[in-house]
Amino acid sequence: MLKKLGKYDILRVLGQGATSTVYLGRDPFRQRDVAIKVATPEALSDPEKGKLYTRLFLNEASLVGKLNHPHIVQIYDAVVAENLCYIVMEYVAGGTLEAFTQPGHLLPMDRVVEIVFKCTRALDFAFRLGITHRDIKPANILFASELDIKISDFGAAIANGVDCTQVSGIGSPAYMSPQQVKEQPLDHRTDIYSLGVVMYQLLTGQLPFQASSNYNMVYQIINTEPAAPSRLRREIPEVLDQIVLRAMAKDIDERYQDWELFGQDLAQAVRAEQLRLQKADFADTEKFAMLRALPFFADFSDVEIWEVLRFAHWRHVDPGTAVMRDGEAGDFFCFLAEGELKVTKGGKILNVLSAGDCFGEMAVINRQGQARGADVSALTHADIITIRGEALQQATESCRMHFYQGFLDVLAGRLAFANQRLAAF
Repeated sequence: MLKKLGKYDILRVLGQGATSTVYLGRDPFRQRDVAIKVATPEALSDPEKGKLYTRLFLNEASLVGKLNHPHIVQIYDAVVAENLCYIVMEYVAGGTLEAFTQPGHLLPMDRVVEIVFKCTRALDFAFRLGITHRDIKPANILFASELDIKISDFGAAIANGVDCTQVSGIGSPAYMSPQQVKEQPLDHRTDIYSLGVVMYQLLTGQLPFQASSNYNMVYQIINTEPAAPSRLRREIPEVLDQIVLRAMAKDIDERYQDWELFGQDLAQAVRAEQLRLQKADFADTEKFAMLRALPFFADFSDVEIWEVLRFAHWRHVDPGTAVMRDGEAGDFFCFLAEGELKVTKGGKILNVLSAGDCFGEMAVINRQGQARGADVSALTHADIITIRGEALQQATESCRMHFYQGFLDVLAGRLAFANQRLAAF
């Protein structure tokens, strides 16, 4: 076995396929584990497909440093030469979704929806860079942790609509769209179809089309309508049937036209009674949708929204619950995502907060710290997002700058409102 590849120490084999071997490596300069995909000498020397395999590696190598998203495997480094091709990637230890595509090993439905939602956001990020993956399947979706996934293997991707690779003989057609198996021009909607197939399989434990040969599989993809997932698993709600079948529509114009629409339907499905987690919990899908809907976060990128999601705290509160107390020191600020809160001083109501309002930020903005100037309590059932000052200080610079700009907008709005009230007297 290899002991070293360039500057990387090789620790062990992670997996092996017909055209490449993936090793666990160690970057001694950055002090981190990495996954290194190395093309087999046999694949590179193949007289028919050697150039194609090299081109696939070139495809992936061209994305070094570009796909910086929390749900995409980062590509750190690449070498593509005549007799040696390898890609150095982020190491993701949790295995692939393949382990959860069989009956008896299925994930809870709400978790499937959350995984697929995260995929839509990652693939939308790639799409906005002009990249279509073209090989979405369970084997290319990795578990980074119990709740997080990362999409890998962009070797077959097309960038900015330019298809510089062939697809014949690459991968299984089971997840390919009708347009892909017919070798028609492709865009992001082929990935939407493929992700629909992945969702179908994660929900039911089987592929939408069963075939004994690739030819028969291709025929069904083009000509046969899949059974609704609930036909195979009774407890699947109608809303998920509708989402999966729309994603897998054979007519490209009947399919979801963009990732945003696909993601919106998934987020709404999480709120459906059949898919709710315990009342005290929020799914990441719901958290993302909440943040994205708040005007304060309108200028945050998706990547920054995911960052906020990681350090913010969500909670439901009942009517009458005290959220902040007059005179107490505060090291956090909040957003009201849903419901109503009242702001009082000495028992007198000063203001009523509604969904979207930010409050308590002065205690974080003021470097000397500041005691709360009023009581804040719930008038109704409410959903509150809390962010501590320490967490904000540890956020990335771009994320912090968006927060500070948001605080300025909030303060400017309050000043304008105060001036209007003064002018009325």
